[in-house]
Amino acid sequence: MGNTGNLGKSVAQLSVLLQAGALDPRELAEETLAAIAAHPDRAIFTLLTPERARREAEASARRIAEGRSLGVLDGVPVAWKDLFDLEGVVTTAGSKVLARNAPAEADAAVVQALEAAGMVAVGRTNMSEFAFSGIGINPHYGTPQNPAATDGPRIPGGSSSGAGVAVAAGLVPVAIGTDTGGSIRIPAAFNGVVGYKATRGRYPMDGVFPLAKSLDSLGPLCRTVQDAVWVDAAMRGQTASEVKRATVDGQSLVVPETVVFDGIEAGVAAAFEAALERLAAAGARIRRQAFPVFAELFELIAERGALVTAEAYALHRERLAGAEAADMDPRVVSRTRGGEKITAPDYIHILETRERMIADMARALAPGELLVSPTLPHVAPAIGPLLTDDERFFTANARTLRNTQIGNFLDGCGVSIPCGTGDAGMPAGCLLSGLPHADERLLAVALAAEETVRG
Repeated sequence: MGNTGNLGKSVAQLSVLLQAGALDPRELAEETLAAIAAHPDRAIFTLLTPERARREAEASARRIAEGRSLGVLDGVPVAWKDLFDLEGVVTTAGSKVLARNAPAEADAAVVQALEAAGMVAVGRTNMSEFAFSGIGINPHYGTPQNPAATDGPRIPGGSSSGAGVAVAAGLVPVAIGTDTGGSIRIPAAFNGVVGYKATRGRYPMDGVFPLAKSLDSLGPLCRTVQDAVWVDAAMRGQTASEVKRATVDGQSLVVPETVVFDGIEAGVAAAFEAALERLAAAGARIRRQAFPVFAELFELIAERGALVTAEAYALHRERLAGAEAADMDPRVVSRTRGGEKITAPDYIHILETRERMIADMARALAPGELLVSPTLPHVAPAIGPLLTDDERFFTANARTLRNTQIGNFLDGCGVSIPCGTGDAGMPAGCLLSGLPHADERLLAVALAAEETVRG
């Protein structure tokens, strides 16, 4: 595998070496490709792009040598979830049925943006089929195994399963995912890495295979909040980030008392409360508050159906009615077919209620306040029982998505930061969340709070 000294480093650590000429982008690309090829878990990546990586690394090496670096990300490897278009490659979205499609004619807009920042695309990471599960199991391309597990295979979390595992395993410093109900923050928390879900619409969505356009958002899974800040700027086409580190001292953080602690594992609760104590000791002003809109969301879902299910059904309706359904994950088919029962009046009611709930949420927080909560109520469970028992799978999936989907429905932004461990020594996450378009404030506070949260 060659020299593996650079694997597991953050974007910032690699950037220092690359910009100083102490590390050659070509060497880093080869080291990354070799490490992925040698890794025993063959389900993390669905595709490697060695020719592209070598071409981009060569261009980066030339720029840096000539004093024309494109910035802090020049020469840094990046992996893409298998629903971002890469020119010349079929976008399969974790499915077999899309594998028959023609290759993408152009890169997705955000792929172009990170290439313009000098990043080196090494391949595509695995995912739940059509991004429709928080568990991360994929019957077609295999299920990446959580690298933190020491007692047998545990789930990676989905739907950006390969992205979370690739970063946690030290194979890439950053992987770009999507988040419709928690698909960045879930694998980040389960695998012990940082995951940032931006406010929907912060980045262009051209060339990204959708799940539910009213909810789909993007963001990086990476090793540190600083890495997320740099990648966020590049995804928006900026040469430098506008985010300036805030201070924890005096920052008001609100702990929601509604829904998010229901059924929480004792180990996760203890890790979260310990992180809260550290934040309070660092000067954060912490208060607890009930948020009736959280409970109302789940009442709305029970009464009218889920917004994600309605939109996923509209997207896949013809596919489900035809022969392709037989080649899909039966659990994805079952969940998506649930959208058939959601009527047009139901859908309109959901959208109108959502608008009102977002306004209610904005009134419930003071300017500059952020929410702080456990990202998930449990650590990553064992894979085995979920493979064979549909009822157990659907129960686990609903529980896994519960806390994070609130942020998607209320159209906010969130950063999951590792905050310790729960049962079996598995990672637990602390979620900082902001209102819609509060991304700069969220990232500024997350930058300041990260070390304290991690303890």
